[in-house]
Amino acid sequence: MENGISIYLGLDNTIEENLQLIKTAHKYGIKRIFTSLHIPETNVNLLQAQLQIVLKTAVQYGMEVISDVSPNTLSLLNLDKLDIDKLQEMGISTIRLDFGYSEKDIAALSKLIKIQFNASTLTKEFLDELKFYHTDFNCIDALHNFYPREGTGLDETFLLKKNELLHMYGVQTAAFVPSYNKARSPLKKGLPTLEVHRYKPLSMAINHLSLLKVDSVFIGDSLPTKEEMKTLSALTKDYVTIRAKCLTQNQFIKDLLAKNVFTTRQDAAFMAIRTQESRLLCKNEKIYPEYISNRDVGMITMDNINSGRYMGELQIILKEQKQYKAVNIIGKILDSDMILLKYLKPGSKFKIELM
Repeated sequence: MENGISIYLGLDNTIEENLQLIKTAHKYGIKRIFTSLHIPETNVNLLQAQLQIVLKTAVQYGMEVISDVSPNTLSLLNLDKLDIDKLQEMGISTIRLDFGYSEKDIAALSKLIKIQFNASTLTKEFLDELKFYHTDFNCIDALHNFYPREGTGLDETFLLKKNELLHMYGVQTAAFVPSYNKARSPLKKGLPTLEVHRYKPLSMAINHLSLLKVDSVFIGDSLPTKEEMKTLSALTKDYVTIRAKCLTQNQFIKDLLAKNVFTTRQDAAFMAIRTQESRLLCKNEKIYPEYISNRDVGMITMDNINSGRYMGELQIILKEQKQYKAVNIIGKILDSDMILLKYLKPGSKFKIELM
């Protein structure tokens, strides 16, 4: 996945922090930078003083720079009009268009530069018009907005439906997750696309977006940690990572979970998520009784030797069940990550990260 960071010149970070942010992102394989040039609280003098330095560094590290384009932002760039050649010379490789351009204009621009839209506001009618004017959809993508004010973020159902619509036209989608290492001014409440992600761990938010058919994830806030960027760089469409509290002392089981990606069975059970691979992976090991208790929703279990040929059966509990001598409790899905379970369908792939 081509994921990204956000840089806001003349706002929270020093020029040194922004340049280091670019270098760290590059180190972790993060290749996209979103920047907004029309934030009211921005120190315009600082922005103009730092812009060329940041753009030059981004080009040096091979980063895609996405910038909004409007009459106001063009003046900040010392441009009288939209000049694609000069934008590209500066290091801006993608322009974000929110308003002021007709479908015919956009079609012509798509032959010259990559264009990004606000994903949340695109409609079938607009996309059909772009298609009518022979827009190059290979040069179009769509990034959902972030929402600084509490209570204004999007609903996950809306986001999923919008992503499905855009994918019908071959448009790649992206969204933001917050970081609270240095939440962006002025509200400092985080910059998520989905309201449910506000104040939540980045790992849960990025995996949730992946399950909602988002193709690219941006950290919205000003200065994410190295660990957050490392976590983002590991995000993949191949599987979802679900974090859990470790409740086993068995090193074999810990290693089994750390090293393997599991697949949910096609014959989906009512009471639990069952895995295809675990019993085969445990065939040469004996799993002895360990921690046995009532099985609450979100608990991770593994059958022990009292289960006969079912020994090694790995499950995530969906409905409460009584304790049973043949079933060990080996972990518990973190509360923040419970939202991910409803998206694990037959054939879904997932990894359990024990904390």
